[in-house]
Amino acid sequence: MLPSFTASDMDLAELEKHLTALGCPREKSAEMAAQLDRRARQLAGRKDRSYEDALGHLLNLMRQGWAAQKGNP
Repeated sequence: MLPSFTASDMDLAELEKHLTALGCPREKSAEMAAQLDRRARQLAGRKDRSYEDALGHLLNLMRQGWAAQKGNP
């Protein structure tokens, strides 16, 4: 289960670490964390789902994309 994230800097730093562990280039992790946070909030507001659920969905999509780039199933 993914940790619960909020918009605080500490939580965005945690999200950056999680993204890096999934395959995100370290130099892009801060920007991507901020973008994911914003998009998860948008999805949560529009789709009647929790922020955590929306963020988990987005992280799963990113994990799949990085795995595909590396040739992993």
